[in-house]
Amino acid sequence: MTKLSRLVVLGLLTFSIPAAWAEDAPASAAATAQTAAPAAAEGAAADAAAAPTEPQLIGTDKINSGDTAWMLTSTALVLMMTIPGLALFYGGMVRKKNVLATLMQSFAITCVVTLLWWLIGYSWAFTPGSAYLGGATRAFLNGMTIMKDANKITVSHLALTIPETVYAMFQLTFAIITPALIAGAFADRMKFSAMLIFMSVWSLVVYCPIAHWVWEPSGWLAVKGVLDYAGGTVVHINAGIAGLASCLVLGKRMGYGKEAMPPHNLTLTLIGASLLWVGWFGFNAGSAGAADGRAGMAMAVTQIATAAAALSWMFAEWVVKGKPSVLGIASGAVAGLVAITPASGFVGPAPAVIIGIVAGVVCFLAATSLKSALGYDDSLDAFGVHCIGGIIGALLTGVFASKEISGADGSVIIQLWGVGTTLIYGFVMSFIILKVIDMTIGLRVTEEQEREGLDLSLHGERVE
Repeated sequence: MTKLSRLVVLGLLTFSIPAAWAEDAPASAAATAQTAAPAAAEGAAADAAAAPTEPQLIGTDKINSGDTAWMLTSTALVLMMTIPGLALFYGGMVRKKNVLATLMQSFAITCVVTLLWWLIGYSWAFTPGSAYLGGATRAFLNGMTIMKDANKITVSHLALTIPETVYAMFQLTFAIITPALIAGAFADRMKFSAMLIFMSVWSLVVYCPIAHWVWEPSGWLAVKGVLDYAGGTVVHINAGIAGLASCLVLGKRMGYGKEAMPPHNLTLTLIGASLLWVGWFGFNAGSAGAADGRAGMAMAVTQIATAAAALSWMFAEWVVKGKPSVLGIASGAVAGLVAITPASGFVGPAPAVIIGIVAGVVCFLAATSLKSALGYDDSLDAFGVHCIGGIIGALLTGVFASKEISGADGSVIIQLWGVGTTLIYGFVMSFIILKVIDMTIGLRVTEEQEREGLDLSLHGERVE
């Protein structure tokens, strides 16, 4: 059996092995707590039993204008995280000859994933189907409607007080930023055509199934009780492990470890990090699906954890390298944002400080000592910050989850299942997709193109 064949089999086993014990798991109350919204009904067991399990048509009078306004705002905030936030954050860290190509990646991914989400992505991720993948009832966003004269509108069963169009677009912004994060791992060396194909296939084959497993109440990880409020597993571990796969398949940049590769413009990076920080309030507090107290707590712990992580990274770097850097404090802030994401709807302020401090120090070590020890070239530390930060956040959610805040009990063991499954499935499937692309059209630019820079060689433009 060839190496590629073994990887395919392992990928299939990732679907089948968990099924054996997931089917026997009792339906967990945590499944309904994942998105907070909707199902969060104050009510008794009878109300919970009657809760809808698929999108439905309701009277427009049942739509909450305050919730809708907040979710429209959150959607815009999360989109801002990718364009221009992540684009600038990554663009400032690469060398000058690659800055436009890096910006282009984020912008193009935004466009491609939007159309894939309309085509089938939303339906596969957020409609009931099997425990592993949603159905096709919302393909082309079919059935999502507003009937003005009849005063009827469709809502998702995951967000009953806002139009389904708003919920679908909010979740689209998550589907956009996740593959865009991966691009930081292979910066400076992947062909644009290969990048487009990889991101398209990855979004449908990796992101949509994992989103369904964790966030759709019928998904097998949701039934198991895995807690991920806003994407620590679905977004950050998922993107980070795909980033590791991509930098391993592509290999190191020319001159890596032998010549200096300083950031081209840290002003852009700090602006990008700041936009990410602001946009993250939509990411985490918006995941409440409502303008309520849980959204307020999610916003508070997001701010607190981010500040703690930025400072802990800064001080760790200060101790180790003798000086605190702009890149360090910005990277620490992002590490804190990542780590608090899965916990934001489940913990209070004190745990948020702990999560932030741990994330700042550990992610600093992962982006420096671990990367150096293992020798992989993760260009912009997508793995070191997002995967490691996501793992920290996911596991500490199991430690600190407060039933008083969320109604859900935390379990480190159950969180480990979610983390482990995402790591295995995400890495194996990403590796397979990358290898297939490499064997067909090729993944990497030529040596001449890499020396010249991707701006000129791939796009015919450059920053003067």
